[in-house]
Amino acid sequence: MTAAPEPSPSDAAPEAARDTVPAAPPLLIACALGIERLALRGRRRHGRASGPVTVVRTGMGPANAERAVVRALAGERLRDAAVVASGFCAGLAPGMRPGDLVVADETRGPGGPAGCTGTDLLVAALSRTVPGRTVHTGPLTGSDHVVRGQERAELRATGAIAVDMESAATLGSALGAGPRPVAAVRVVVDAPEYELVRIGTVRGGISAFRVLRAVLPALYDWHRSLLLPRR
Repeated sequence: MTAAPEPSPSDAAPEAARDTVPAAPPLLIACALGIERLALRGRRRHGRASGPVTVVRTGMGPANAERAVVRALAGERLRDAAVVASGFCAGLAPGMRPGDLVVADETRGPGGPAGCTGTDLLVAALSRTVPGRTVHTGPLTGSDHVVRGQERAELRATGAIAVDMESAATLGSALGAGPRPVAAVRVVVDAPEYELVRIGTVRGGISAFRVLRAVLPALYDWHRSLLLPRR
């Protein structure tokens, strides 16, 4: 009887590779407003996630964000999810314009700072998927109200580049529920020279909405990068 040939290393490699590829964690994207959720759900056909994706509308303010994220992560399906806080924000630095992007390297809230995962990867992904838009990187600070005027300058003096009401609470709550990748990506809707009370607000809001619609494929790229081996 002739013995069956032994499989060559090249024959066995694909099966071994499949056995060692980890399962993709779910992705939870948290935003405050219905219009933000509409933007973040509107372009799924233009990108592909590497695992289940859930977009949650938390409601405005840090308390609502905290409750919604804790509730979402308490379920079995999203227990180990990577979490992204997204939506609109107020820029703090002079020269920022509606439609600019903010990628946080940390969020700052009453519970202390929360470091973000893969900031450089996210900036690179946004540069590919939203070309021509300025991407700012730095601390994103939290507030429980809309920030205007002198308060904006005071927050800028702390080193923060932007402010919103939910990101710090979202990431703090996510990390409080267990270790996981977290990130915050925001689109500037008003800035020192383009405050919400001014007549250009409507045009700036439309620009910010269009940019937010284009962010989702970059979040998918970031999500896929979590599976890549680290060097």
